[in-house]
Amino acid sequence: MNSCLAGKHIVLGISGGIAAYKSVYLLRLFIKAGAEVQVVITPNGKEFITPVTLSSLSGKPVISEFFTANTGEWHSHVDIGQWADLMVISPATASTIAKMANGVADNMLITTYLSAKEHVMVAPAMDLDMWAHPATQRNIETLRADGVSIIEPASGELASHLCGKGRMEEPEGILKAVEEYFLTAADKAECDCAPGSVYRHFESAEKKLAGKKILITAGPTYEAIDPVRFIGNYSSGKMGFALAREAAAMGADVVVVAGPVDASLVPDNVRVVNVVSARQMLAAAETEFEDCDIAIFAAAVADYAPVEVADMKIKREKTEEMELRLVRNPDIAATLSSRKEGRVTVGFALESDHGLENALRKLENKNLDWVVLNSLTDKGACFNTDTNKVTVAGRDGSLRAFPLKSKDEVARDILRLL
Repeated sequence: MNSCLAGKHIVLGISGGIAAYKSVYLLRLFIKAGAEVQVVITPNGKEFITPVTLSSLSGKPVISEFFTANTGEWHSHVDIGQWADLMVISPATASTIAKMANGVADNMLITTYLSAKEHVMVAPAMDLDMWAHPATQRNIETLRADGVSIIEPASGELASHLCGKGRMEEPEGILKAVEEYFLTAADKAECDCAPGSVYRHFESAEKKLAGKKILITAGPTYEAIDPVRFIGNYSSGKMGFALAREAAAMGADVVVVAGPVDASLVPDNVRVVNVVSARQMLAAAETEFEDCDIAIFAAAVADYAPVEVADMKIKREKTEEMELRLVRNPDIAATLSSRKEGRVTVGFALESDHGLENALRKLENKNLDWVVLNSLTDKGACFNTDTNKVTVAGRDGSLRAFPLKSKDEVARDILRLL
């Protein structure tokens, strides 16, 4: 295969963090794409992944020290820098980033970086507080000013078991960034971009959804009992807005019809229509559905609403017992999918039992093209979390299960399927 990375020389720098295991997969992706890779690893990095593993995959001795102790063979960081077309440091710990930013040349990786004439890309990996610390952010900005490309870390569960930003980008995402660097106009004519190739799968996202309008419903709905009380659920809207952010990043024109959610979730490049009840959400979604290409129904719409809503606050002192008569709310996904006329529609199925069976039934009964299943029984998924674990089923019979990931990563997976 005449790929965009074929024959390229890449220095893969690995520093000492738990995310070092991902670099094994990244190395394999580089090699499969036809690149020649020289691994340079810090002494601490060898505590997480062995040079034997890396050497077996790269076909080259792994460099860690300035010289080989038993033979005295000198490893020239200058020669490595002249050989390479690109340097990728993955993972880059807070310590390594600080040394790069301040020129602290106390190991082979940093001296190689300081001698590099090629472009350098960095994939940070660290705990959320370390990433957010002003010192780390100053160092990141210094590297950016020096011309280093930063592959932003994702949000998700970290080695500390806390959830937040600091999780190293997945190997496939790093590969995509490397491809985009190498993929010049001349390269595009040369590359094998046939369907199914890695380059087609990770083609620039902006090209995939540019010119498309995507409607997304997000968050809960509140169904009023009286002026101060309501029936609702625990949905935060995080999954819906993760989809909105990713879709906008892929070039789509995105509108979100959102129930009551935290305003901080709303990205600047997304139009939002705020509603409260299920019937309001349906009315707003019907208007936006008219000229959309894709509709993703991610909202947790209340299934029932009170038949009667009190005009005044119901006083507990005057009401010993209270009965609520409920009426079923309209099914927004089913209503709009019944008139989709070529539009792609995606629904969500939150289940606690017989998950796949119920999801497939919704796929059929609601006339959806795709259904995204998640389960209340999966730890770290569903309401008010930054992570999710989903299975995506298609009307074409396809079924794809994904592991627990950040909701941004889940959104990316779903949109890539579309």
